[in-house]
Amino acid sequence: MVLLAALVIYALWAREPAIAAINRPNPANFDRSEIARGAALARIGNCASCHSVPGGRVYAGGTPIKTPFGTIYGSNITPDPETGIGKWPYEAFARSMREGLGRDGSHLYPAFPYDRLRHTSDADLRALYAFFMTRDAVRSEPPANALIPPLGWRPVLAGWKLLALPRTGPQAPLPQLGALWERGRYLGEGLAHCASCHSPRGLLQQELRERAYAGGWSDGWYAPPLDASSPAVREWTAERLYTYLTTGLSTAHAAAAGPMGPVTHNLARAPERDVRALATYYAWTMRNARAARSEPVLPDRGAVAARAHPAGAVLFRGACAACHEPGAPMMVAGRPDLRLGSPLHEENPRDTVQIILQGLEPPVEPHGPYMPAYADTLTDKQIAAVTGYMRARWGSGPDWGDLEQAVADARAEGGE
Repeated sequence: MVLLAALVIYALWAREPAIAAINRPNPANFDRSEIARGAALARIGNCASCHSVPGGRVYAGGTPIKTPFGTIYGSNITPDPETGIGKWPYEAFARSMREGLGRDGSHLYPAFPYDRLRHTSDADLRALYAFFMTRDAVRSEPPANALIPPLGWRPVLAGWKLLALPRTGPQAPLPQLGALWERGRYLGEGLAHCASCHSPRGLLQQELRERAYAGGWSDGWYAPPLDASSPAVREWTAERLYTYLTTGLSTAHAAAAGPMGPVTHNLARAPERDVRALATYYAWTMRNARAARSEPVLPDRGAVAARAHPAGAVLFRGACAACHEPGAPMMVAGRPDLRLGSPLHEENPRDTVQIILQGLEPPVEPHGPYMPAYADTLTDKQIAAVTGYMRARWGSGPDWGDLEQAVADARAEGGE
């Protein structure tokens, strides 16, 4: 009885009021320029990636988002009255973005990054609302979330918010760094929510703000640091970042892979000034990285690596050399050198392994970077062998250790 009473009291404490439903607003009542601005902001926020499934209707939900506590499915944010947000007034939309609450008062899971979106301006939220309310209404009910008990009981999230949701207000302006930097910080720290993937998380899966941009995890991939600990071996200048974010490729670094592919796909269609602002800001966050101080000479330790990893060397010659060996056609065509990409210089092998498993699709244009997937072609042992060889030949740092287990983990977490 005591436990039951405690649960009732907690549920009452966690309860939030509903906001009355409305009839779907007439799309003709929204200003066209505001809709267009909302469309641009939705691209900055990469909204389609979590609220659309490949081959499905955009924003109709259903995207599986894997977490350590189970799988959460992206919601339908089209203006369908029954399965989407068609009955939501602006106040409910703004509350969801800032407080993580549905129109009915239910708590939203923090896979939706309201911890980052909460400082978005009223003008930008109204533009986003105008954009989403003028999309095609799609009747689509996402699958039920599959979470470990008791996390399927949404009132638990009220406790999570109390313990883990940051209480800080908007950051103080720093006009001495310029308007473009300020715009980049506003977008990057808010709507673009870059730190959500590129920062480590604590026991409650809360973003560790004191270690912002020190590297994190996203959908089975490692999101490398965007601070002074960046493993990049060439400096990330604002111009290089802009090129990467709008084409999915930097010849001084690498191609966009995994979750970054959709990000660059969206940013390629966002306003140039906003993307340049993001590039300016993140070049600044990495201003003290090793590559910004001095760019190292990168040796090719081919003979040493082949002796240490003979099976990997043979596999590389058969499966990879035609594109990746120095002087190969892909290299001549201007694709990045494997020595320049961050994956072989990261503290763990996850990104290297996932690229081999899943390959690369052109994220922005059909003629962009492509690599076939080897998940069904190579065994875990073979992928481990070629990964070890590439790390020894072109990477930096110590050997990665049990690579066969790392490949198995990557298959499991990456959905292979």
